[in-house]
Amino acid sequence: MLSFTGSLKVYLAIQPQDMRKNFNGLSALVSEHLQLDPYQGALYVFTNRTRNRIKILFWDGTGLWVACKRLEQGRFSWPKPSSKDQKSLFLTPEALALLTDGIDLKGARMRPWYEREK
Repeated sequence: MLSFTGSLKVYLAIQPQDMRKNFNGLSALVSEHLQLDPYQGALYVFTNRTRNRIKILFWDGTGLWVACKRLEQGRFSWPKPSSKDQKSLFLTPEALALLTDGIDLKGARMRPWYEREK
């Protein structure tokens, strides 16, 4: 079981990626494709074309972590871009936990009293 703190930033790559990529390939995707800094301490989440696997890249201050999950059955519910040029989506740690647990985020919303600043 993974646990994510409320102050953690999570960026989800909307377009499917090659899941053969590892530390260097994923950090290059973050830099070049998402135009973000892979060493800022955020989580970067990627999926494959069939959406049955995800990989998470994370810099902890001393090195890069890569975590992956493969579903034996079914697919992850992956968001669609709201515009043609959108490459990533900012998620709360709670939304990432729901996504990795197989919960469909469509139609889900935060109550106004629970919303936080990005």
